[in-house]
Amino acid sequence: MMPRILESVLMTARRARRALAISAAMLITAPPVLAQKPLVVAKQGYFFVGGRIDHAIEGSPTVGQMYVEYQIPAARTKPLPVIMIHGGSQTGTNFTGTPDGREGWAQYFLRRGYAVYVVDSVGRGRSAYWPDQPYGAVTKPRISAVEQRFVAPERFEQWPQAHLHNQFPGTGRPGDPHFDQFYASQVPSIANFAKQQEINTAAGLALLDKLGPSIVLTHSQSGAFGWPITDQRPNLVKALIQVEPNGPPVRELEFKGAPEWFADNLKGKAKTYGLGEVPLSYDPPLTAGQELEFVRQEKPDRTTLARCWLQKEPARKLPKLSGIPTLIIVGEASYHAAYDHCTSLYIAQAGVKHTFVRLEDRGIRGNGHMMMLEKNNQQIAKLMADWLDQSGLSKGRARR
Repeated sequence: MMPRILESVLMTARRARRALAISAAMLITAPPVLAQKPLVVAKQGYFFVGGRIDHAIEGSPTVGQMYVEYQIPAARTKPLPVIMIHGGSQTGTNFTGTPDGREGWAQYFLRRGYAVYVVDSVGRGRSAYWPDQPYGAVTKPRISAVEQRFVAPERFEQWPQAHLHNQFPGTGRPGDPHFDQFYASQVPSIANFAKQQEINTAAGLALLDKLGPSIVLTHSQSGAFGWPITDQRPNLVKALIQVEPNGPPVRELEFKGAPEWFADNLKGKAKTYGLGEVPLSYDPPLTAGQELEFVRQEKPDRTTLARCWLQKEPARKLPKLSGIPTLIIVGEASYHAAYDHCTSLYIAQAGVKHTFVRLEDRGIRGNGHMMMLEKNNQQIAKLMADWLDQSGLSKGRARR
């Protein structure tokens, strides 16, 4: 009798320990549930900017247009709206929620008193894509790339910082509901990136012309749109937040894994204007047929970082970007952690004063490239909003 009682007690203790372990794991991995008041929106809707009816295409579709979704909080306290532009293979859903159902950056900035405008880039999402003309081919989905670059880089360790990643909700594997929600949101992108830069810059300028002075927030691929948009409308872009902007400058980087880690992609030509393919207002200006000259660092700043490409001295300046408050942020474990310092060095050499923040230096750890969807996304949004406050860009009377 006694052995049976003892066995029952031991089994109960084991079950209790297992339950405690599961509860502790849930506390570690689950995002904090914040007690928030209902979000009160005074006005919301959508519109399209840019584009034209093209009668040269069968059916005469509208092409080049950008879908813009907006919300204006009832308690609007900030004078400048925030325009949010997503990255490659993504849509505006990056900013309007997370795969595990939490609020996104759009809601955070609304709660801080900003009007928020979230776009679907040209030829993407609700900005209609037309095959063949005028957009051309699209990229094909690659689940392996989504796992390696966006969701679970720690499993692949293609760059030195990858093992530090721990912020994406769930297991990061197909079949996990959070992975499946994110993967379902992926969409085709126009394969010709130079074309993307051209048409999205034009649509972004049309949006600024409609809204007036604004804050522009880009992520990843759209970083290449942010520079020329700002360069062409320095009177309207009052702040530029570049979240892991497309890079590095001059030449793309390939990730090799240990021990080599990095290699420059030498298959194509260098980026014509250093930061992308849309012209920028360099001083002294480039004459007809003249090209920028570039040199690569002889050795990296650290062994965990890629060597950077910069302009050959004396470097041309970017005066239209130089007066715009600019913030570049990079996550601790992202593939951008290896090279976003190159973007910072490049624009600094061109005379653009800015703030460059590695999130781990601010106590925000473990983030990958899709940080706006990760468990600590609200901390990152707070960092950006606080920077705007410190830059004096949250003062003034809000437009109604």
